[in-house]
Amino acid sequence: MTREILVGTGIGIAIFLASVGVNVVPFIFFLGLLGAFYFFFQMQGVGNFKDVDTDTGVCSTMSFDDIGGQDSAINELKEALEFLLKPVEILHMGIRPLKGILLMGPPGTGKTLLARAAAGYAESVFLATSGSEFIEMYAGIGAKRVRQLFGEARKKARSEGKSSAVVFIDELEVLGAKRGSHASHMEYDQTLNQLLVEMDGLMPDSEPRILVIAATNRADMLDPALMRPGRFDRQVRVELPDKKGRVRILQIHTRNKPLAQDVDMDAVARATFGFSGAHLESLANEAAVLALREGKREILQRHFTEAVDKVILGEKLSRQPSTKEIERVAVHESGHALVSELLRAGSVSSLTVVPRGQALGYMRRTPEDDQYLYTLDDLRYQIMVALGGAVSEELWYGNRSTGARGDFQQAWGVARQIVNSGLSTLGVVHEDDLPQEVMYRECVSIIKQLEEETTEVLGGSQHFLERIVERLLEEESLERQRFVELIRPDAAGCVS
Repeated sequence: MTREILVGTGIGIAIFLASVGVNVVPFIFFLGLLGAFYFFFQMQGVGNFKDVDTDTGVCSTMSFDDIGGQDSAINELKEALEFLLKPVEILHMGIRPLKGILLMGPPGTGKTLLARAAAGYAESVFLATSGSEFIEMYAGIGAKRVRQLFGEARKKARSEGKSSAVVFIDELEVLGAKRGSHASHMEYDQTLNQLLVEMDGLMPDSEPRILVIAATNRADMLDPALMRPGRFDRQVRVELPDKKGRVRILQIHTRNKPLAQDVDMDAVARATFGFSGAHLESLANEAAVLALREGKREILQRHFTEAVDKVILGEKLSRQPSTKEIERVAVHESGHALVSELLRAGSVSSLTVVPRGQALGYMRRTPEDDQYLYTLDDLRYQIMVALGGAVSEELWYGNRSTGARGDFQQAWGVARQIVNSGLSTLGVVHEDDLPQEVMYRECVSIIKQLEEETTEVLGGSQHFLERIVERLLEEESLERQRFVELIRPDAAGCVS
């Protein structure tokens, strides 16, 4: 009402001044400029809070049954949500309800889905936003948006007749970075201070009750004031799923897909060690795309096998390397495969010289159970397999190529792991206190020794190498059965 009166008064004054011969054009321009600035700042103050994720289309009624591979995180969340479900019992026991839950873990592990499922489990209103939504170049805008977020949560809960609300803040490291770490201006610190004030103002006996759930993959960047008790009391790790969890996630993402009888989800789960939930969803989708591309009515096991390669390496390339390059790639990949099989029988699943993504060829190892601890023999084996490609080129051509660059980086990383784990001749060391020159010499020594052992292994098996390269150039890809036929029966005596 006040705005209408002011606008009407301004128009009346302009008409009066014009009638007495005053040039009102500068006044109109100035008032229009003021109005534009007013409208701009009003729009800046409007929060972008939503209860449906427009990026994924997932509704806030998701349940924990729709999330696989995160049983530990789900149990922790359920325990923390009890104060929303049983407020009377909580107060009777004198328990201080949790105000905030921080979900920490790699991207794609389901932190946003867990927050939505938590809201559904507690029958609460759900509001989602991102840390980047609060940061602006204008002072005070971020703090205003924080106040609006909590005010909107209370308003929405009352309008829907709910007794509680869940506020989800993704990318918390943007909003909650350590104060003083931004040298440009104080807007970041002011916004964080407002969030701390709002969380301190959450009372257990107030209606509606509000729980803040935040997600980050950079917990090391967060301000200590956020992590203290009374703010984000519960910190839940959302890790990459294990084999059992990957099976469950694959089952969830293939519920609406026609699977053939030969599909073995356990085999797919073994082959996808290190995959996040997002990777597994993409894998199931790519397998269905491959089946559709071939005109199949069902998804076969080989579609999942190829989809794993596509998710890891990318799509097959239309351009083809020259004949000489293909031959060198065949020698290189055959060296990897032969070293791996001779050191550990049954370790090679397939190899190919078909370009895919950034790789001109690759060797796939046989899926094993998830492994989190490695012995010195395990790490030495990894380095020797990585060096096998370059050593085979050396034996075949008398020189090496740039194709081994990635292998050398992998071998160097494993060598550093040997040193840092106290498994080298240096004994127990601390990485920060170890001079770089000493680290360099020790890694060079490890790799040089294993390179000599790899040369010895391949040097005594060059006839196998020749067979594999010749057949790989003819067929472009070799599955395990075909590969084993090329190194039998003589190879049995070479396997260590």
